[in-house]
Amino acid sequence: MFTPKTTVYAHCDLPCGIYDPAQAKLEAQSVKACMQKYAASTDPDFKARSVTIKEERSNMVKEHLWVLWTDYFKPNHFEAYPNLHVLFNEATKLAGAAGTKGTNDVEVADKLLAKIDEITEIFWATKK
Repeated sequence: MFTPKTTVYAHCDLPCGIYDPAQAKLEAQSVKACMQKYAASTDPDFKARSVTIKEERSNMVKEHLWVLWTDYFKPNHFEAYPNLHVLFNEATKLAGAAGTKGTNDVEVADKLLAKIDEITEIFWATKK
């Protein structure tokens, strides 16, 4: 009675089209902008707000990347792109305490954006 009559398989949680690395990139660009505004300001209150927002956005970058890593990409993707796990690990670390959360160095934000671009290239290749 409770046994399904049909078994269905889906690539992801919902029909594809809900995942996009652009979300992580947008947040990473916000992180970089906060760093730039921090560097350009002499107001300690403004600088403190910039750091708070930068850290929140860095967390959002990690969240968006983790969703792609764990929900979108499947074993066949990791077989086809053996460096994918490393890219995600490096990108999430660049958005973490040892990365953009822990510094106001714009070069670190640029490195994060570059990793996201590498992930994006693979993501779109898997959509073909």
